[in-house]
Amino acid sequence: MARRALITGITGQDGAYLARYLLDLGYEVHGMVRRASTCPMERIDDLRDRLGLHQADLLDQLSMIRLLDRVQPDELYNLAAQSFVPTSFEQPLLTGEFTALGVTRLLEAVRQVNPKIRFYQASSSEMFGTVRAEPQDESTPFWPRSPYGVAKVYGHWITVNYRESYEIFACSGILFNHESPLRGKEFVTRKITDAVARIKLGLQTTLKLGNLDAQRDWGFAGDYVRAMWMMLNQDQPDDYVVATGIKHSVREFAQLAFEHAGLNYEDHVEIDPALLRPADVHTLRGDPSKAHRVLGWQPEVSFAGLVAMMVDADLRRVRNELR
Repeated sequence: MARRALITGITGQDGAYLARYLLDLGYEVHGMVRRASTCPMERIDDLRDRLGLHQADLLDQLSMIRLLDRVQPDELYNLAAQSFVPTSFEQPLLTGEFTALGVTRLLEAVRQVNPKIRFYQASSSEMFGTVRAEPQDESTPFWPRSPYGVAKVYGHWITVNYRESYEIFACSGILFNHESPLRGKEFVTRKITDAVARIKLGLQTTLKLGNLDAQRDWGFAGDYVRAMWMMLNQDQPDDYVVATGIKHSVREFAQLAFEHAGLNYEDHVEIDPALLRPADVHTLRGDPSKAHRVLGWQPEVSFAGLVAMMVDADLRRVRNELR
């Protein structure tokens, strides 16, 4: 029989790539979606007839217990969260409810329904915040600099606690920044590539950004979901940093994106102080040595390849909008 996976956050970037990857492996794939007047499904539109979609909510413990009882998954990937860092400053309590306590509710549902379910928690490099060492690995202390980062630290450690307390096969993937053409436009990478396309096609002239000197370890989301699956298919549960080991600045990302479209970023980028965060994370670079050694995972898409992929996708999209 096909293995059965349940993905929370299936309508997001990672959820869409993971669903496609698991389907290609022969899995029966189910997704948890929140009830809303409008539910954005564009990332998984082409997969809808191959997925089982179910309504439940990380704020509603009973709905998650019922969902697990109904689906009976072999593997559960928790990708749902309030994951936009600037919003976490504006809505810190809601961020904590979803991104921290939501993990506890889901783990408790696993414990009550079937402790044999293998559980993946989407941890984040934002947990490192003010970094204590570079590069950051699984033993680097956390010092989060946003309510989102703080909530992710809670979600990470409650996952470890349930693994150690109840012998649940629970893993945390500490994923560094991973992007794709499916990234939301509120994130700086997609904001840049969308603006490049619009500027190239004459629809706008400027792009406003915040801290151009912030440095991140950027990879391709399609590569990173493979690591999620690898974690849940080991003999023993553990936590892993997933990263490229190479960092680039926002300025470098913008420069490369504009150059790919034949433009000079200095002619179009403006600094907007309103886009600076109350407390910023200046640099993050992961050490994926353990993932390489234990999982056999390697990223396949380079930084330049990622930027080109995103710019090309936005150029195609904007051209289609103009037709």
